[in-house]
Amino acid sequence: MSYSDFTFLEVLNKFNLTREERSGVFSQAVEIEPTEFFKTGFNRTYRLLGVSGTEKLRSEGIIYPLLSDLNEVIEAPVLVLSGVEFNIDPARGLNGRCDFLLSKSDELLEVRSPVVVVVEAKKEDIRGGIGQCLASMIAAQIFNNNNGDDITTIYGSVTSGTNWLFLKLEGALVTVDLQEYFIDNPGKILGILSQAFD
Repeated sequence: MSYSDFTFLEVLNKFNLTREERSGVFSQAVEIEPTEFFKTGFNRTYRLLGVSGTEKLRSEGIIYPLLSDLNEVIEAPVLVLSGVEFNIDPARGLNGRCDFLLSKSDELLEVRSPVVVVVEAKKEDIRGGIGQCLASMIAAQIFNNNNGDDITTIYGSVTSGTNWLFLKLEGALVTVDLQEYFIDNPGKILGILSQAFD
């Protein structure tokens, strides 16, 4: 078993989590203006989505550039790790590859202080990726606890590139924002992601 094998209900039961689901959890996040560099590349990619909306195009043309832009628009160090092996507790299924981990560190050689997990929705099935995202968030929480990092909240997102769903894990409570946020407002998505680095 690995992160991608989990359903939302399986994660809740296996790790004794309490859930709260409501709309607008992150709606008050202050928008952060993306860089001109991101906007230029995004406009080009967005036009291509109508012709070739492949998962690879969404990942490399929207998701990674937006996550990387976070490092340019906030004051804290942000390291975006893509496709990293994150094997924390294989006996409990907390192993495998994470689509994206965002770390509160600028160290390049190893994972340190992960605070955000981003999962690419397979076949644009946002809800179907919540289990994978939450399992990866639990692994990040365990990793931080084992390394003495005083990080109380782990953030997560499941995205198709155009639609973004956010959740957060605080102790044994997972809060899912039922409202989806859209790439036509990248500043709102950056604002939500930046909360992990406050």
